[in-house]
Amino acid sequence: MPLRLLVVDSETADQKNERRKTSGAASYETYATTLRAIDPDASIETVCCVEGTDTASDLFRLDGVLFAGSPIQMHKPTEETRSAAAFMTRVFAAGVPAFGSCAGLQIAAVAAGGRCKPRAAGMQVGFARDIVPTTEGRDHPLFRGRPQVWAAPAMHSSVVDQLPPGAIRLAQSKATPTEAAEIRSENGVFWGVQYHPELDLSEIAASIRRQSDDVLKQGLADSDEAVEAYACTLEQLDRDPDRQDLAWQIGVDEEVTLASCRQVELVNFLQSLRG
Repeated sequence: MPLRLLVVDSETADQKNERRKTSGAASYETYATTLRAIDPDASIETVCCVEGTDTASDLFRLDGVLFAGSPIQMHKPTEETRSAAAFMTRVFAAGVPAFGSCAGLQIAAVAAGGRCKPRAAGMQVGFARDIVPTTEGRDHPLFRGRPQVWAAPAMHSSVVDQLPPGAIRLAQSKATPTEAAEIRSENGVFWGVQYHPELDLSEIAASIRRQSDDVLKQGLADSDEAVEAYACTLEQLDRDPDRQDLAWQIGVDEEVTLASCRQVELVNFLQSLRG
């Protein structure tokens, strides 16, 4: 039987429209597209958790719930953050297995009693590097197929500051103490990563262009032209993942350039749903 999946959107209408202008799709739309590429037979629905939509009565019929990334800042007490946390609480209560990227991890952490904060070094731009599993994460099914150290697409300005009670930190990096975690609350289990296994390099290029002011402010590039050149390199590498010269220039390997490697966590989560 095909998997019944729900992709949860936590972007506002303006954020969705802005991302469509620069990337061609909102975050949840990209997520759904990636899932369909991994599992063409899956039945995929979408819902926004910051616009007052309540599908609690429908959650029990699902096999899995996946939270897309977004600019939501879970350390701020806003109507959107409260709504997102409340939706995740309902997912936990329903006992439906869940997964989340970036903001998805932060939403789950806050909903279960954890805390987030702004990233001290500013925005993580492009890639999270030197991610390593913790002792608990080494044999976790989330990382089946990952090497001992890897890099992954990442764009975020906040991090999980304190995991909720009973949560397990599964991976970390020098720049981000919690790169992945397993969170249990009420009847549910959530696996999440701070990075973006669902994004290809062209999406990261578009994100860098959108965040060019932050890139320049943090001293990661010295001109708009340098930002554009980096984004163009990413787009070239996305079109031709075998370009070792380009991969060398930006310091990544097949864990980033090949979709089959980049999407490992998503593949493993879907596999866990099949039993």
